[in-house]
Parts: sequence; C-alpha cells; structure tokens
Amino acid sequence: MEMSQLPSPDKKGRLYIVGIGPGSVEQLTGAALKAIKASEYVIGSGTYLDMIASLLDGKRVIRSGMGREVERARESLELSRESTVAVVSGGDPGIYGMAGIVLEVAEKMGIAVNIEVIPGVTAASASAALLGSPLSGDYVSVSLSDLLTPWDVIRKRLCLAFSMGVPVVLYNPRSRGRPGRFREAMELALKARPPDTPVGIVRNAYREGEQVIVTTLEKVAVSHDDVDMHTTVIVGGEESRIWRTGYGERIVTPRGYHRKYDY
Repeated sequence: MEMSQLPSPDKKGRLYIVGIGPGSVEQLTGAALKAIKASEYVIGSGTYLDMIASLLDGKRVIRSGMGREVERARESLELSRESTVAVVSGGDPGIYGMAGIVLEVAEKMGIAVNIEVIPGVTAASASAALLGSPLSGDYVSVSLSDLLTPWDVIRKRLCLAFSMGVPVVLYNPRSRGRPGRFREAMELALKARPPDTPVGIVRNAYREGEQVIVTTLEKVAVSHDDVDMHTTVIVGGEESRIWRTGYGERIVTPRGYHRKYDY
C-alpha cells in the first residue's frame, strides 16, 4: 500500500488567521492582539482593516474587497512562505469566516506553512450579550446568504431549525439584493413558533451606530426595516421570554436550572 506524501513543512514563515470579533479593539482577544503585533503583513477586507487601523502602524497592509476571499487566501499563503502574515476575519474566523477557505486553498496548493487559527467573538455571542441571555443552552445558527448555498437548502435548514424549539441565530439576514429572503424566513418561523416569541435584533454590535431591539416574531415579520447585513437576528426558543426592567428589556432563555433547583 502506498503512503501519501505530505509536503515538507516550510519553517521560514507563519500564517495567523485572526478573528477580530465584532469590530472594536476592546473586543479582541489577547492572542489576536499578539498575532497582529507579530505579523509583518496584515491582509483583509477594507471594512475589517479599518476597524483595527490603530494596530497597523508599521505593517505592510494589503486590502481587498468583499467577494475576493479565494484571492486573499492565496496571497496570504504565498506571503507566509517567507514572512509572518495575519489574515483578519470579522467575528470568529471559523464561523462564516476566513479559516475554512484558507485551509482549503492551502490543502489544494500543497502549501505546508505553519497556520494558526486565532478565535474571536462571533456575532452570535456578541449579540446575545447585548440582549441578555437568549442562547443559554442549545441553539442553531443559519446564514441567509445564498451566495454560496442554494436558497432551497437554506429554506430546508430553517424549517428544521425552527421546528426544534431552540433559539435560532440568523446571520446575513437581509441585503439589498435579496430583501425578500428575511421575510420568508420569518414566515417559516411563524409556522413553527407562536407570534409572541421574543426576537432580538442587534445592528453593529460593539461598533459605532450600535442598535439593540427587543421585539416579537409577529412584529418583526410585518416590519423589518431595521434588519440588514450589519444585523444579527436571534429568534427565541420555546422557553425564551422577555424580561422587562427599569434598565430596559432583556431576552432570557432558561437553561433548565428551575427544573432541578429551588431559587
């Protein structure tokens, strides 16, 4: 039996795939800060590079636009043969981020540089923190972007997710090119969830222009002008509820302590 030959490791360079979290420097992990500081090159879309501009002095910065992820992956891998490179990704690079495509391209190109994935705060956890505690237990996340996944597949996943009775996090909910997809998603949710199901809408979490809205499924299905590609939407589960206090409204999803303990 023949053994597959692995490419020889290139020990000269290093590639960090860095999750920068929601966008503010305060939300970066210590490991992310260290990786960016150690890098000679920093590559990413202009949107994300602008968010960490204060960390880029003295770096060789390579900007690229949205939709050029494959090109960005190739360039970062080529540079990392000889240099230390950081390719930045919003949120967590392994959750709808750059980690997958960089590793896929590295595998296909046969490049064996030292690659380290640095986790970051993803939109689900950032939005959940601003809303209270809507994701205390199991939950499902679904992206409504049909750029890489057919809408028929997304629709099937939504139906299954809403039927589970757990909270559902919607990434990339509504763009100018597909404004009707979010409306359809809410119609599917209403078939499986009661109209008063809590819904959290968080726009620009931990960024300039942050907006947090607590509403219900019935209301957001009718009016959703606040939802766009900078928004994360959390549809509550069967046990989720809205807690109203003098400090505002929160969404709470019990994990189950009330079934075991008296408090």
